[in-house]
Amino acid sequence: MERIRLGNTVFEGLNNAYLLPGDRPTLVDAGVATDSVRRDLREGLDAAGCGVADLDAIVLTHWHADHAGLAGELQAESGAPVYVHADDAGIVAGDPDAVAAERSIRERRFDEWRIPDEPLAEVTAFLDGHDDLRGDRVDVTPVEDGDRIAAGDGELEVVHLPGHAAGLSAFAFDGEPGAGRQAFVGDAILPKYTPNVGGADLRVDRPLETYLDSLARLAALDFERAWP
Repeated sequence: MERIRLGNTVFEGLNNAYLLPGDRPTLVDAGVATDSVRRDLREGLDAAGCGVADLDAIVLTHWHADHAGLAGELQAESGAPVYVHADDAGIVAGDPDAVAAERSIRERRFDEWRIPDEPLAEVTAFLDGHDDLRGDRVDVTPVEDGDRIAAGDGELEVVHLPGHAAGLSAFAFDGEPGAGRQAFVGDAILPKYTPNVGGADLRVDRPLETYLDSLARLAALDFERAWP
């Protein structure tokens, strides 16, 4: 497994993508659709001996642009299926109804919270000004909790962990011999920064409770290592 470090000048902190080499080269997360991240990703793949055209599968932990933005162009170049949890699939695919529903929920929540005009205008401009970072449209393959995806020389198991996003999912896998069971966890847990529970996806009902339930599930699975 190869970790590819991706810059991120738009949102907070750096991002990771992961390559599972082998019979079915698989990319976990794709980064935001900016030129610098595009360069980081392609250089990382090349350094690992895997071009974009060699990818056989792309899996996304969730719909946010800094994880899914380049998925469309990678799919167009490689022909690889793009897997994401069904709760996030419509947004990743650019489905107008799903995108409109997310926006409607966001606007309703902002109204309920009675955000003052100036910060409301700032946050709305920020969110609406980054639609292009979602990149090209994607032909998604929705997955559900417990599904298994052939990846690398093994498989990934979908572990639904809503909270940060409605469809956020970890992908569990067997590590190298002796390394135990591990998982790619997206933004479910982060080493130095908050997962922004309650603000990162306003579609999530009772977000803190939902997130804590997901953390408890993650702890119970007792992975040897989690890769954010």
